[in-house]
Amino acid sequence: MKLLCFLLFVLSNVSFTPDLDQIRKEFKLATNNRESALALRKELESVSQQDNMVLVAYKGAVMALTAKYTRENMERKNLFKDGVSLLEYAVSQKPENIEIRCLRFSIQENSPKFLKYKSNIQEDKAFILNQYENTNSKAVKDFVKSFVLQSTEFNTEEKQRF
Repeated sequence: MKLLCFLLFVLSNVSFTPDLDQIRKEFKLATNNRESALALRKELESVSQQDNMVLVAYKGAVMALTAKYTRENMERKNLFKDGVSLLEYAVSQKPENIEIRCLRFSIQENSPKFLKYKSNIQEDKAFILNQYENTNSKAVKDFVKSFVLQSTEFNTEEKQRF
């Protein structure tokens, strides 16, 4: 009986790392769907700044994204601000990661002008254009490509490179 209690205690305190491939799929859905966005935010709640920086970036991006679904202005502001802080932290820790830069680009491209969170769009766009071919992961390439093809910041000629 003591062993069973001990095992239950250990299992209840183990944090499960979200599956990155699944998070990528869910993020695409979350960009246009309130329920998907809120579910993904809940799924990423346990991610901390000590975890994989890509997961930290997703958590920040999802927090910023879900701010638009929050009714209370102060909560909306804090959620966006906290999300941006996590996203910027991830960029500062892994500035050469194309997926993290793509997430920041996505949030900046789609954030309202009055929030004044658009200062890295051209920098991230240039980074994505220059580093896409050097990306080894097919999953990351697919994620970046799908984002670029729907983005309004990339012109037709640029999109053809993907």
